[in-house]
Amino acid sequence: MKSIDELIFPEDVRYSDDHEWARQSGENILIGISDFAQDQLGDIVYVELPKIGISLNKGDVFGTVESVKAVSELYMPVCGEVLSINGELENAPELVNHSPYEKGWMIAVRPDKPSELNSLMGKTAYLEMLMGLK
Repeated sequence: MKSIDELIFPEDVRYSDDHEWARQSGENILIGISDFAQDQLGDIVYVELPKIGISLNKGDVFGTVESVKAVSELYMPVCGEVLSINGELENAPELVNHSPYEKGWMIAVRPDKPSELNSLMGKTAYLEMLMGLK
């Protein structure tokens, strides 16, 4: 595992307590797991994602990530309808390890409440939580 200093935390994403990230993409929101989360999981071997078109509430499970260490549930950081999934993860789940914020994104949603994005943590608050300061 890497130290927090070695991990990437982009300024343009928001973070949940469960280590999912959310980024505005036009009117939609892209969602994935943070660099910290993928580092803690280790080598990711399988990603299960939801069906396109379903609506989920904030906090709902939207899928799972299986690594060599464990299977972890993925939680919605905002409520909304799943518009698309990253189909590349089916054959290349390791993209989450190598590029968690770009090639390893998981789902795109149309948010029911766009302002929910603002309730998530910014980079500084997320780092403080990770370091136990929050």
